[in-house]
Amino acid sequence: MNSMKIRRTAVAVAAAALLPLSLAACSDSDSETKAAPSSAAGDQAQTSATPTEDAMTGDQPFGPACAGVPKEGAGSFDGMAKDPVATAASNNPALSTLVTAVKQAGLVDTLNNAENITVFAPTNDAFAKIPKADLDKVLADKATLTKILTYHVVGEKLTPKQLENGSFETLQKGMITTKGSGENYTVNDVSKVVCGNVKTANANVYIVDTVLMPK
Repeated sequence: MNSMKIRRTAVAVAAAALLPLSLAACSDSDSETKAAPSSAAGDQAQTSATPTEDAMTGDQPFGPACAGVPKEGAGSFDGMAKDPVATAASNNPALSTLVTAVKQAGLVDTLNNAENITVFAPTNDAFAKIPKADLDKVLADKATLTKILTYHVVGEKLTPKQLENGSFETLQKGMITTKGSGENYTVNDVSKVVCGNVKTANANVYIVDTVLMPK
């Protein structure tokens, strides 16, 4: 009888000793389980908050002539992005002849008020390829000048990807074709994009090295 009491007492003491250890172990396990999702959520938040390199660089202007764009001020990429396209072009020194032509044709308001367009903008050097007598004649002929300038405008914002093998109707109602990849694109097989994917408030601009002529 005494032997049985001693055994029961020993079992009770052992159980009492083990119970806090078991509870502590469970508590530690629960803490680790609860802490793990918090850590994982933190990692996920950090991952989603950090932009990838492609996201940072994939939508930037490209091409050799981009180096000549002012780094600051209204004529810079940031400055041009705040203005409608005709105003933005007027702040870029390399597009001064184009701006003169746009004013001569009375297209400043038309271009500035248009929504979601693409402009293939010839540089001053592009216009210089045209004999001066011919250029002066065109600048003096508003109807012809309007046809030429509106042939450089497409009624949607085109991405570089769309230029890889594209065919687009212009505001002049003619068609232009584009091809290329990466940072090398040509328009109508004759005019090279020298600074592409330039953003203005209402347009994507691709600066080109040759004036396009309607067919």
